[in-house]
Amino acid sequence: MRLQDYWGIGPKTSERLVEALGTERAVEAIESADVRALVDAGLHRGRATRILRRANGEAGMDVLATGDARSVYDDLLGLAADAALTAHAADRIRVLTPLLDRDAVEERLDRVVAARDAWSGLDEADREAVADAFAAYDEADGSDLAAVETAVALREAGLTDGPFADVGALDGDRLRDAADALADVRGSIDPAGDLDGDDIEIASGADAELDRLREQLSAARDLADSAFDVLESVRDGSLRDFEALEAATIEHVARETEVDPATVRSAAPDEALDAADFVSGTLRDLVAELETAVDEREAAVAADIRERLGDDDVTEEDTTVARAAAAVSDAAFLLSLGRFAAENGHVRPTLVDDGIAVRGARNPFLGGEVQPVSYGVGSHSLADEAGVASADAPPTGDRVSVLTGANSGGKTTLLETLCAVALLASMGLPVPADAAEVGTFDRIVFHRRHASFNAGVLESTLKSVVPPLTADGRTLMLVDEFEAITEPGRAADLLNGLVTLTVDRGALGVYVTHLAEDLSPLPDAARIDGIFAEGLTNDLELRVDYQPRFETVGKSTPEFIVSRLVANAGDRGVRAGFEHLAGAVGEEAVQRTLSDAEWAANDE
Repeated sequence: MRLQDYWGIGPKTSERLVEALGTERAVEAIESADVRALVDAGLHRGRATRILRRANGEAGMDVLATGDARSVYDDLLGLAADAALTAHAADRIRVLTPLLDRDAVEERLDRVVAARDAWSGLDEADREAVADAFAAYDEADGSDLAAVETAVALREAGLTDGPFADVGALDGDRLRDAADALADVRGSIDPAGDLDGDDIEIASGADAELDRLREQLSAARDLADSAFDVLESVRDGSLRDFEALEAATIEHVARETEVDPATVRSAAPDEALDAADFVSGTLRDLVAELETAVDEREAAVAADIRERLGDDDVTEEDTTVARAAAAVSDAAFLLSLGRFAAENGHVRPTLVDDGIAVRGARNPFLGGEVQPVSYGVGSHSLADEAGVASADAPPTGDRVSVLTGANSGGKTTLLETLCAVALLASMGLPVPADAAEVGTFDRIVFHRRHASFNAGVLESTLKSVVPPLTADGRTLMLVDEFEAITEPGRAADLLNGLVTLTVDRGALGVYVTHLAEDLSPLPDAARIDGIFAEGLTNDLELRVDYQPRFETVGKSTPEFIVSRLVANAGDRGVRAGFEHLAGAVGEEAVQRTLSDAEWAANDE
């Protein structure tokens, strides 16, 4: 396959990849979703990630039917990547895409949930030991020794079954032997256990004889680089003949290099043109002789290392080192996802045919304490045994809900939460809720509220939300405040049309609006829910019950906002203006909210 056949790779990018990696290695990196290889070849990480997402999950990327859905997807993977135990695991997380095959979703859920439970089951000391091992692995850039040592740490922490069965299948004694052998190597070992050539060195301290030869060679090279200074050091006015100079040279070189004088003498030339030729020839030949000795000793030590690795009788992919490296890479990926789920209280969703429902769901992008909410559309079993909706049991069977209520009431946040739950489930990942049932969607349409109000915005919005709704397959519609992009009367008509179209197409939808009272009668498969503001806090902040009340129109309660403005007005004229507005929205209601806030403050 040509590199330019992949999405996002043009002539310049192709040329850069071929120059850095070669065509075959570049294709391999793309097919294996190796972000690091593309980044090392000069591509920006974000671009490399987008290329690999399309190359390895293009059909899944089509699930993200709008820019806002893609934004939630990016943010979710960013959060998950932040929990990664290694840089490579973070890269693998960032290229996850929605899965269209139900069995593939279930399989990944099995593995990630098992990894979540494994991480949760570790005590604090084991978690720290595992995290430290992965940090050292990362710092060593995934070296063979670091991979083997990390595998040992995983085994010692008890991560040897379920999703970590490949770690458990490694022989503990051979791992420790491999770690001891690899500690003597500076560099990497190829899968067959052979030294990778000139860029690999036996580590200092691995062999005393090799260390001695290396020190002698280094000293000899230093002398050879300054042969004239050596000549000046040995030349003395008392030297009467050439024979005396030869002896002085051999003695000086032997002393400076700690090489046996007999060895230096054997390196000296039998014939020399003059003193300078003798000194330079002696040093040149001694360096060559020591280089040979070092090479021979390195080969002997390398042979010993290969013997200690003990993998000469297996294929390249089945050596202890190769298996440890693969097992550690997979463990880092799964344990990172498990850690993300465990630390955020994510649960396994139940996959259903046609619906999305959550109990105790939390928006993954909000920090601090948040009020969990329960909500759902379509068929599900989260309602109570009588099938009656309650605060933690949304009604079942409705295809569409129209969500109404107070400004700053969390309506858009609820849409975003449902989008996040649907996307995480589609990728085979646990979701932020106490319980969830999620269907398989061919397209997820998430559309945030736009501040602009013109024909261009209306047209572009309709072009982004209607085509996915009319396409074949299952669609989830999550659309926020159509009235923000056209006049209210027309927006109500359009919203009625979208709700009806959603029901007719067999899709599911949640539509946020302030225009519930302007809507025509909705189809039987649709309902209206509401979020309510309940008053002001003692700090005059709006107090909202974020849990929607089912089949109830929410109130925007402007009296709470006006009450806050009246209370905070420092200028008498401005206060009078807000008090005039209080009369318009109901002065009695405004005074009541002010009194409630004052009572709450005094009560504290």
